[in-house]
Amino acid sequence: MFSPRLLLVRRITQLVGGLFLYGIAIALIVRAGIGVAPWDVLTQGIVAQTGLSFGLVTNIVGATVLLLWIPIRQKPGMGTVLNVLLVGPSAQLGLWFIPEASDVGTRVALFAGGLALLALATGLYIGAGYGPGPRDGLMTGIHRRWGVRIWIVRTAIEGTVLAIGWALGGNVGIGTLLFALLIGPMVGVTLPLLRVQLPASPTPRKVVRT
Repeated sequence: MFSPRLLLVRRITQLVGGLFLYGIAIALIVRAGIGVAPWDVLTQGIVAQTGLSFGLVTNIVGATVLLLWIPIRQKPGMGTVLNVLLVGPSAQLGLWFIPEASDVGTRVALFAGGLALLALATGLYIGAGYGPGPRDGLMTGIHRRWGVRIWIVRTAIEGTVLAIGWALGGNVGIGTLLFALLIGPMVGVTLPLLRVQLPASPTPRKVVRT
């Protein structure tokens, strides 16, 4: 069992490291060029229309989604705020250093590596227990606020951002479909392995009135 201080260090390290790797994973998938996740399709579309950098648009989209938490009364955690701040810069860093794929084999390798790294990164940052990212929190917040089934909320939101991103010029391809099919089961493996076990809160004593 970790001491409270070591547990805190582990959680923060997991959180920051996971968010950094998440951005690098996005960059790998983008450089593969065979299609990206729905939210990244939207980001690419905005980049195509505005000329802004991918990392900056990632930050702007994340912050905008976070504002949508207000009407659904969803409270962000430290992990939520850091997600908005860190994923964009780390994705941009990855795009600076990772070259575009020039052949099919390299594209497949970049996509597979990016998908695996993203599943690992998701397990790390969510497993730290400091709150979900703004996009996941929007889905779960709508589910909790109005009782709409989570798969319906997710399908509606991601379908909408995918359509908008595609219309704006984002890259939709076989990778987009593979991402949708595989990321859930992959995170289902990494999250239980990387979830930090927090100490149970002490049960408050009942006051006996005489």
